[in-house]
Amino acid sequence: MPLALRHLLLLPLFLLVLNPSVSANNSTDDAQPVEPVIDVMGKVLDHDYLMILGATIPLPRIFLVDGDWYFYANTQSAIASDEFQRVEGEIVRADGAPVSLDMSITSHLMYVWFGIILALICTIWAARRYKRGVGRNVEPQGTAHNIFEVFFVFIRDDIAKEYISADKYKRYVPYLFSVFMAITFMNLFGLLPWGVSATADLTVTATLAGITFFITQFSGTKDYWRHVFIFPGVHPLIRIILTPVEILGLFTKPFALAIRLFANMLSGKILIVCILGLIFIFTDIFGPLIGVSSSIVWVSLTAALYILKAFIALLQAYIFTMLSAVFIGMAAEEHHHEDHDTNVATATEVTT
Repeated sequence: MPLALRHLLLLPLFLLVLNPSVSANNSTDDAQPVEPVIDVMGKVLDHDYLMILGATIPLPRIFLVDGDWYFYANTQSAIASDEFQRVEGEIVRADGAPVSLDMSITSHLMYVWFGIILALICTIWAARRYKRGVGRNVEPQGTAHNIFEVFFVFIRDDIAKEYISADKYKRYVPYLFSVFMAITFMNLFGLLPWGVSATADLTVTATLAGITFFITQFSGTKDYWRHVFIFPGVHPLIRIILTPVEILGLFTKPFALAIRLFANMLSGKILIVCILGLIFIFTDIFGPLIGVSSSIVWVSLTAALYILKAFIALLQAYIFTMLSAVFIGMAAEEHHHEDHDTNVATATEVTT
């Protein structure tokens, strides 16, 4: 039997051993409620702990209740202090007061930090090599340096320079490249068996889209704001319709950015979990023999989806970066109406 096929057959057995729900279902009697075979949403929701290589690391909890701050090492210590209790899955103060603001460290936030830190490490590492002349005086050396330069040149020349005016695009390259690298890492983390895609959290994508929104508005020229509120050359009655539409458009653009990235990454993670979870479902319904036998199909399909998801991870980072450049470029663009009017007047005189 080929070694690759042998590993493929052993993988489902390994997953069955690690799956606590299958073992729990087999050991329960009819009098006890049967829990779901696999918790799909539990794989994509935010948690108060971090899973790394099978180890569970509790994360700090920070609460604001009625103007008072509470700091705990983890959820268990908060409940053990008798100051907080868990009611229907929610943490509330012992007197029943709800949490006004939850600033706890969560698994999604940790992966956001991991993505940003990795982007910083890659950038600082490449910057030091460029200062030594590697990649500037001589060609880039090494696979990692070449890949870095390919991405950087692509973001600079094919995105920033393409959609932002030539005299302004350089100031936006650092942001566009940083957001591309950070989103790419956050997307790829979801390929790890214990990892999650932080971009499958709407609060993360909304924050990223919000940064693009503020950069876009602060980059807006006078002509940009004139076309939002005044509309030169448009009848005043038409402005009554166009102005609300343009103001609404200021917010629908970042909203579309956030939803597009969030929906794509969330659906990809759910799809992989559901297909791989068919192993456990078939095992629970038809027994271990059928479940393990069918796993050849599900594992093969999951492997193909992993390759597709890796491509989508890069594609979604590119789309977010490109649309950010488009929105910034539209706001920062200068329309020379005076030159246009002069040219029209000159052409009219020549014709006359």
